[in-house]
Formats: sequence, structure tokens, C-alpha cells
Amino acid sequence: MTKANQSGEIFHAIHFRADMCIGCSHCMNICPVEAIRVREGKARLIPNRCVDCGECYRVCPVGAIAVEQNDFEEIFRFPIRIALIPSVFFGQFPETISREEIVHSIMDLGFTHVHEVEEGAGFLNRLYIEYRKNNPNNRPLISPFCPAIVRLIEVKFPTLLDNIILLKNPMEITAMKARKDLTEKGYKDTEIGIFYVSPCAAKIVAIKSPVGEKDSSVSGVINLNYLYNKTFRLIRNLKKAHGPLPGPNFSSQEICWSLTHGETDLAESGRNLAIDDIKNVIEFLEKLENEEIKGIDFLELRACDESCAGGILCPANRFLTAEKMKKRVQNTLSEGKEEKKIEYTPEMEKFLRDHISLEKLTPRPILKLDDNVAEAVVKMKRMYELNGFLPQVDCGICGSPSCKALAEDIVQHTAELKQCIFIQKIMEQNEKLDIQESVNIMRKIWSESKLDKNSLRDEI
Repeated sequence: MTKANQSGEIFHAIHFRADMCIGCSHCMNICPVEAIRVREGKARLIPNRCVDCGECYRVCPVGAIAVEQNDFEEIFRFPIRIALIPSVFFGQFPETISREEIVHSIMDLGFTHVHEVEEGAGFLNRLYIEYRKNNPNNRPLISPFCPAIVRLIEVKFPTLLDNIILLKNPMEITAMKARKDLTEKGYKDTEIGIFYVSPCAAKIVAIKSPVGEKDSSVSGVINLNYLYNKTFRLIRNLKKAHGPLPGPNFSSQEICWSLTHGETDLAESGRNLAIDDIKNVIEFLEKLENEEIKGIDFLELRACDESCAGGILCPANRFLTAEKMKKRVQNTLSEGKEEKKIEYTPEMEKFLRDHISLEKLTPRPILKLDDNVAEAVVKMKRMYELNGFLPQVDCGICGSPSCKALAEDIVQHTAELKQCIFIQKIMEQNEKLDIQESVNIMRKIWSESKLDKNSLRDEI
């Protein structure tokens, strides 16, 4: 279940800066779960609907949407400082910069250890195979890798929650193993700080407010774009000589786990599909929920186009990032380098298995009309009636993203039917609304500045 803070609000990594917002409605129109409204000329988030996919962040033209992260200086609170790096991070850099240069520079910034997230992918893939064998009648199984997708299913497709594989992701596996290794060497748990370098907002939420588990093994989160800029500047300006580093101790195929088809390429035989971009995922899940699609064994679903390479905090082009990651795999194979595998002692294997399961997931309904069932039924009927009155243009001028959303807002008493520009014109024709009242309604939605007639006095 998604955690809420003490005030009952659900945690989100996406934050709206009202002082910078110009009320352009780009974010409202792009949001795949209709979690944004415009009121008084500012974008406002409906927390219970948001899945932190970050689509709003992509389209904001003025930088009025921010993504939370820990202050970088927080890493120095810990004597042992581990950077947990996803493989997509290495794909941000020009091919002339080696993995060794990048890792050494990350350590020069203050980290004592660097682990790639994908170190945990091989172990997780083994457990996927076991999970499929132990759940033969639960199809399709859905990967829990993308936290935005898990939250999407929580709020929009709750009937599919039982299809999600209840296992933690490679990030948590790698973090648990790294922490366990160090505590066995004598370090105190409180001395170890593990910081994940996140390509997106949803993974930040997965650490700060995890679904299906009490706490994350990760201590904090660093914005991938922020660390990329710090690392790139260090490499470019210092060009410090370093000794060679050992290569990653996982197979080359696992490097691409976070790309589209990363999981399906390693999956068992069967009908396995990989779908990226949250709009495509929603369309597919709607068909799946309506039983229009059958016979699928496993679904790899990712919110971003090109999966983590397309994360909102990745500065490089997603297609070029994916190409560089695949080249890294090809180069490893063509050079004939021995494929390394992480060795798990029986004790470590047992530890990870004991801590890898997620708790049963519960729905977070996108639309809760009323706690009283009878009243909720009345509101639902009223909502359908209102939607029938509306023009189905979905213009957004009312400050809601669609006519259906406006009908929902009206029954929830957060909007009025008169906010629809078409209803306004009908009421004006029937002399039930004067022009000044129409203007006042629009001012309440879009602010005084957007309806300032003096600004156009010389143009009309």
C-alpha cells in the first residue's frame, strides 16, 4: 500500500511552484491520470491521483515543476558512502569517456564505494523463474520494476494488482547485499549511507515512500542529472589519472535490464511482452482488464519511452543512451571478456530470499465519490448526467482536463457547471447569465492577468 505522511497526504516527488507557474495548462493536458487542475491561474495537483510519472515535468515551459532529491552534502553524514548507479547513468556520457573514468570521478566527489544497480538483476531473474513456476494460474504476471506503473495499477487498474510479482527490484537487492556485506565486515548499519542515483521521480517515491514494504534499504536519492553534471565537469576539467578498475561483476545482458525488453529478453519461454510509454501502457491495460487480450504470460511495463533511458532526469537523448548501453554489451561480448557472476554465499542467498518479498498491494482508487455507499451511487448517477450535458470537446478551458473530469469535479464540489465555456454561452443566450459573470468565472479559473482587457486596448 502507498504510504501517507502523518497528515494523511500521499508522498510525491513532484512539486508545483506556484510562484513560477503561468497557468499554461500544458501539464494538465498531458497528465495520463488527470491529476492536475488549473485554478486561479495556477496548476494544482490532486495528490491521490498522481503516480509520479513525470510527464508534467517534461512539458512545463517555465520550470515550475520540481523533483525532490536529498542535498548532496548529506552523503558526508556517513563514514561509508555508497553510490548506487543505474546503467543508464553511464549511457549519458560521450563514448570517449570510459566507465572507469566515470566511477573514479564519482568517488572523487566523495563516495567510498560504487555499485551498479543491475548487480541485483541476475538474482531477481532467478526468482522470477521460480515465481512463475509457483504461480502457474496467475497470468499475466506483471513486473514490479517500474514504480510509476505499480502506482498506476493501484489507482486505475486495481483488479490487476494480484498479477504484480511481489518481489523487490534490483536496486533494493543490490542495496541489501551491499549493506549486509559491510556489516559482516564490522561496520555499523548507521555508518553506511546508500544513495541511489535516480533517473525519474517515481523511483524517488519508491525509496521515500515504498509500496509493499516498510522501509527501503537506500538512505537517500540523488537526481541523476545533478550527479551527471558534477561528474562530467570533474572529468572534463581535471582529467586526473587513475588506475584501472575491475569490470562489473554481472553479465553483459543484465546491463540492459532497465531498457525496454530488458526483462523479457531474460525471461523464460512463453508469451512475454514489453510495453513502454505510460499512454501505451494504459491503453494496453484497459484492453487486458476488459479481457480483449488473453494468453500472455509476462508483462514488462515501463512508464517512460525507452524505459529508464527516457527518464525525466536523464539529460541525454534516450535513443542514443539505449544505443550506447547496447554497444557496451556488444563490446564486452566481442572482446571475449569473461562474463562475471556475483557469487552468493548460502547465508547471503538466504538473507536476500528472506527479505525480498513485498506485502500484498492494495488499491488506491482514483475516484472516491463518498464514504457512504448510497451517497456515492447518487453522485455517480449525477456525474453521468452532468457528463451528458457537457459538449465532449475536452478543451480544458474550464480548468479541468476533460468534460468527464469536470463532471467528477462538480459532484465533488470543487467546480461548477458554469465553468464550461459552452454552458456559459447557452446560459447567456437564455439570459440566465450575464457577460460580466462569465468573465468573473473565467478570472477565477485563469486569473485576472489573462483577462485584463486593458492589455489589449490598443489592439482591438
